[in-house]
Amino acid sequence: MQKIYKDIFGNTIRLTHERLDHITEREEMVGQDNKIAETLLSPDIVKFSKYDPDVLLYYKLYEHTPVTRKFLAVIAKVGVAEPFILSSFFTDKIKEGETRWQS
Repeated sequence: MQKIYKDIFGNTIRLTHERLDHITEREEMVGQDNKIAETLLSPDIVKFSKYDPDVLLYYKLYEHTPVTRKFLAVIAKVGVAEPFILSSFFTDKIKEGETRWQS
């Protein structure tokens, strides 16, 4: 079973069971589905991947997470016929690189 999300650019992005299993290997990511959806739809900033032109990195700052004040990063392959989430995790900082969009 997969989950379907929309991003700020109107893309439909899938989260497969396999990718969700990968994401929730990090204990703090269990139960963060709503934050993943919110980050895709209403990010603070979106960056292009420095390594893959088809990948975008969505970031949103959350004051309260299981690991204190952090950005949630959602990494998605969008430049393909059926966009999908590669990974998601909490982080202290936004990666360097070209900005695609910023609030």
